[in-house]
Amino acid sequence: MVATGICRSDDHVVSGNFVSPLPVILGHEAAGIVESIGEGVTSVKPGDKVIPLFSPQCGKCRICKHPESNYCVKNDLGNPRGTMQDGTTRFTCRGKHVHHFLGVSTFSQYTVVDENAVVKVDAASPLEKVCLIGCGFSTGYGSAVKVAKVTQGSTCAVFGLGGVGLSTIMGCKAAGASRIIAVDINKDKFAKAREVGATEFINPLDYKEPIQEVLKAMTDGGVDFSFEVIGRLDTMLAALLCCHEACGTSVIVGVPPDSQSLSVNPALLLTGRTWKGAVFGGFKSKDSVPKLVADFMAKKFSLDPLITHV
Repeated sequence: MVATGICRSDDHVVSGNFVSPLPVILGHEAAGIVESIGEGVTSVKPGDKVIPLFSPQCGKCRICKHPESNYCVKNDLGNPRGTMQDGTTRFTCRGKHVHHFLGVSTFSQYTVVDENAVVKVDAASPLEKVCLIGCGFSTGYGSAVKVAKVTQGSTCAVFGLGGVGLSTIMGCKAAGASRIIAVDINKDKFAKAREVGATEFINPLDYKEPIQEVLKAMTDGGVDFSFEVIGRLDTMLAALLCCHEACGTSVIVGVPPDSQSLSVNPALLLTGRTWKGAVFGGFKSKDSVPKLVADFMAKKFSLDPLITHV
């Protein structure tokens, strides 16, 4: 491992919002160099610069063969076992097994991953930047361009201005949205959001009425696309309600708290709204990560605004 980001999903394990077997080595947003390979591995070799993939791509399952989906059956997200795909662990501490996190465990000097959970990237790429393509950037950017399929001239609302939220704004801008409304209770985040493409800013604490009513009043009945990039049930519902009842699409990007449910009136969808979600921005990981690194190297987007501390 050369570089790893700290993603909110790692913190969700610490808080208990995301349940993973313990003890565990966290980390899943990273880049490194292949030290050695196991028998039969052909797609990477020692010395290759690579990005580990917390969302693998086996290429063989129904989902990998589906043109629009990326939730490969080999993932360890839905029902985390905390192991390699063969059920074993490769970490020990004082003779006892330590669990893997999402098959990658990047908070470590060395890690072992399955071949379908790692991909070679441009040898010239700066690993301390492209590590963010391993989760945060791709998750936000893809949620806009691939999952929501944001349209030219549309109006978008993004709830939550962390690294993934900022990446979602970058995706909305790249797709040609004309209004991008950034929503956060921390007004100190607005300057960075403006830098990456947001056009308007709302702090829900400044209003007495529910934030969805404020957004609907600003946008002739609701936005075209909304994104919840926090992982809270109340903001997921607000994001759904703020998109137009007849033509709006709302995308869940944030990881919701474990074992909690929303109660939703089906009439909210009957009128024509679309409510959806995706992991890793809907990108098929092995296919897409090298292309995203190539786009970064071609200066199609910048990762610098997402990096505040090293």
